[in-house]
Amino acid sequence: MSSSPDGHQRLLDSLNPEQRAAVTLPHESALILAGAGSGKTRVLTTRIVWLVQTGQVSPHGILAVTFTNKAAKEMLTRISAMLPINTRGMWVGTFHGLANRLLRTHWREAGLPQSFQILDASDQLSAIKRLMKAMNVDTEKYEPKKVQWFINGHKEAGRRARDAEAYDEYSMRLAEIYEAYDAQCQREGVADFPELLLRSYELLYRNEPLRQHYQDRFRHILVDEFQDTNTLQYRWLKLFAGAHSVIFAVGDDDQSIYAFRGADTANMAAFEREFAHGNVIKLEQNYRSHGNILTAANTLIAQNAHRLGKNLWTAAGEGEPIRVFEAYSDQDEASFVVDEVRNLNREGIAYADMALLYRSNAQSRVLEHALFSAGVAYRVYGGLRFFERQEVKHALAYLRLLTHPEDDGAFLRVVNFPTRGIGARTLEQLSETAARAGTSLWQAACTSGGKVAAFARLIEDIKRATADLPLPEAIGHVVEASGLADYYRADKDGADRLENLNELVNAAALFAEESAAEASASDEPAPSELDRFLAHAALEAGEHQAEAGRDALQLMTVHAAKGLEFEAVFITGLEESLFPHEQSTLQGSGTHADEGLEEERRLMYVAITRARRRLYLSHAQSRMLHGQVRYGIASRFLSELPEQVLLHLNRRATPAHVREAPAPSPRAARAGEDTGYRVGQSVAHARFGTGIIIDFEGRGPDARVQVKFRDGTKWLALAYAKLSPA
Repeated sequence: MSSSPDGHQRLLDSLNPEQRAAVTLPHESALILAGAGSGKTRVLTTRIVWLVQTGQVSPHGILAVTFTNKAAKEMLTRISAMLPINTRGMWVGTFHGLANRLLRTHWREAGLPQSFQILDASDQLSAIKRLMKAMNVDTEKYEPKKVQWFINGHKEAGRRARDAEAYDEYSMRLAEIYEAYDAQCQREGVADFPELLLRSYELLYRNEPLRQHYQDRFRHILVDEFQDTNTLQYRWLKLFAGAHSVIFAVGDDDQSIYAFRGADTANMAAFEREFAHGNVIKLEQNYRSHGNILTAANTLIAQNAHRLGKNLWTAAGEGEPIRVFEAYSDQDEASFVVDEVRNLNREGIAYADMALLYRSNAQSRVLEHALFSAGVAYRVYGGLRFFERQEVKHALAYLRLLTHPEDDGAFLRVVNFPTRGIGARTLEQLSETAARAGTSLWQAACTSGGKVAAFARLIEDIKRATADLPLPEAIGHVVEASGLADYYRADKDGADRLENLNELVNAAALFAEESAAEASASDEPAPSELDRFLAHAALEAGEHQAEAGRDALQLMTVHAAKGLEFEAVFITGLEESLFPHEQSTLQGSGTHADEGLEEERRLMYVAITRARRRLYLSHAQSRMLHGQVRYGIASRFLSELPEQVLLHLNRRATPAHVREAPAPSPRAARAGEDTGYRVGQSVAHARFGTGIIIDFEGRGPDARVQVKFRDGTKWLALAYAKLSPA
């Protein structure tokens, strides 16, 4: 299909020179290095339309791969608006969607039934449990979820059971289960998500005539978000690329933030070497953010050694400075954010056009509490609000049983979580017993035997152990004694859930402090502190949930923010060990020792480039962790930003509403009496930089001080350390 030269020109008129060069590339593979906000989706769709309009390829000869169904639908919608053709014949979709399409078309060659079914993650786990039961596998030694990770990890690396890494008895047994699981799926005519890509890869790899057919058909292969591809996805793409095919790969190595999902930034360098041969077009003009925001992003990401390199710029002017706020505590930080959000809303910026970003889900709790108290509607994007999260609801259910054991809902939620071998049939029998006697499930459990009675005894033991404990300590004990903490520690993806359980302890500490003040101001008898806390949690979970279409503030992790943009963005919790995350310093080795830190820096780069006009960066001197105040130091990322684009908003006096830091221990106080230093004081060291004193030891000439520096905590002898106030 072709159209007039005037039509071609109109298609290109709105593009900048680099975009136009990418769209009108001759028949050759290229890497399009597309910076944040540079119009990559526009370039991708216009490239497809250009190829069809100029008669270089029919829609039938295009393969376009994206990472989300949303992106695929957006691409097809744009193409349909620009081309008067039916787009159904085009292969545009996600890796898994296109792999499924290939397998549906060639089900016989792939060794699948025509109507094969796809297992989602929960279906897959159920199938694995069923298999392990049939094989008499010890599920305590071989946890089903870990077996699932083993299978999926190998599939995503392109390895079958025979190729699995089996170097001891344990891993050899895992490989046996993997092989038996594959056989079970084959018998039942089902395929899990990783299987779709692996099976379609194997189909093309082994079937040369079929591979040749698709290589002849797809002369133009276009890939979005190329930096997020994993090893198997790149190998899958290469099978479609024949002698006369070209690959148009669009990506940004500076926005590669999914290493935990298997994304490999090395694919971009490999693609440049194997296909593009140095043919790289950089899209650096940004259409989203003002200049100061881009200057900060460019300066920050330049600290990364392993990148292809580009520099974003804008014609929109420098704009406003980036505002930096140093809070005294996490509560002070949340209070500042809420005040600024409300001011911006009064200035005419909709709440929905503002985003609060944080590195870890657990950080949302303090922000949510402040928003709840201020009556500001908010929505947690891509996740649940704090008190609605699974692990938090589990912990609250245990707490409800302590104060009200007749709560059947709470009983059913946790009687077999973590797993205690109490099956559905046992619970049915218990329900029948309770119904006949007209009692609660709890009462029926107390008069029964076996594992159900053991659960009732566990709750009674926890109740006795926590009777005289302060609320935060009681909740901490419940989390441990119930088995929740151990369950999530053993879970590969349980780190965030553990953080949320720790944050529940912090929520209890804050609640206890606030409710103590309220109780002293009231003469009315009050329910127990635990009952009041449970009511508070229920109210926060149930109120201020923004209805669909209602203007609401957006809360999300930085990972969830990728691909989005907002008029105003707040990046909170910019402290060492929080952002960058403490785990980042433990990743990488040898020539890539900074691999984890570089990914954290890319994550910060993504966060910064979400903002169009107004950007706030905040950190706190102290933060509640595990129910206790901990002192922190500002993130290294703040010091990596150019001062000329920053506006510091530090408050000079501690507001009355901010919680005072706890007094140092008597030992630390005595040790610090004659040193001139105090716990919580900022100090500078010639070698280690700026840090915060967190403890003392010894007196006089033997005094030592423990300081938390950016790169770790150190004990220093005051007689030799030569510390100075910072």
